[in-house]
Amino acid sequence: MEPAVHLRGAVSLIGRFPALAGVDLEVAPAEVVLLQGPNGAGKTTILRCCAGLMAVSSGEARVLGVDLVRDRRSVRRRVGLLGHASGLYDELTVADNVRFWARAAGSDQADAQAAMERLGLAGRLRDVPVGRLSAGQRRRTSLAVMVARRAELWLLDEPHAGLDQDGRDLIDGLIGDASAAGVTVLIASHERERAEAIVHRTVTVAGGTVRPAAPSQDRPPVQVPADVP
Repeated sequence: MEPAVHLRGAVSLIGRFPALAGVDLEVAPAEVVLLQGPNGAGKTTILRCCAGLMAVSSGEARVLGVDLVRDRRSVRRRVGLLGHASGLYDELTVADNVRFWARAAGSDQADAQAAMERLGLAGRLRDVPVGRLSAGQRRRTSLAVMVARRAELWLLDEPHAGLDQDGRDLIDGLIGDASAAGVTVLIASHERERAEAIVHRTVTVAGGTVRPAAPSQDRPPVQVPADVP
């Protein structure tokens, strides 16, 4: 079976600076992998490259079977990136944002409704403009967009940021359900202890390169009932 993510000697430049300096990383379908390392190590760059938002200038890079060196645009509809920017329209309501992005990805309104219900947004928050939401509510809305779009690869940059305990627990369960349903998940997080409870494997990013974590940190997949589309 082809890896969901295959990077071999991948180099990505910001100007002349190598943000990635020859990354080797393979992620299996439905695997949940934690990227851990200090600020500036290259974790976010890996996520953005996998999302097709940053160019890979040399080496091999395939995501969901798409060669990112030759064509990184075609993968964008198949992945979901949860970054520091929400990607939401502040003037639109929660429901309008989720429906808009679901429709743009070819999903239907039932997908949007199911995603809002799963993220606790189908009640009083559905008609609230995103610009009036708290940071945690915006985070939930961004996650609902990703679920509604039926993304095959989730790229999560500090997914627990801005959330209360209930919100963090909700995301952890969502990640487990998504993996059980066949979704591949890459998480970049400084909250290593919490993240390692829900991932299958941890790799360390340092100086724009990736090295595997110690074998003792690997763990079998957590079996969670799948209820994510």
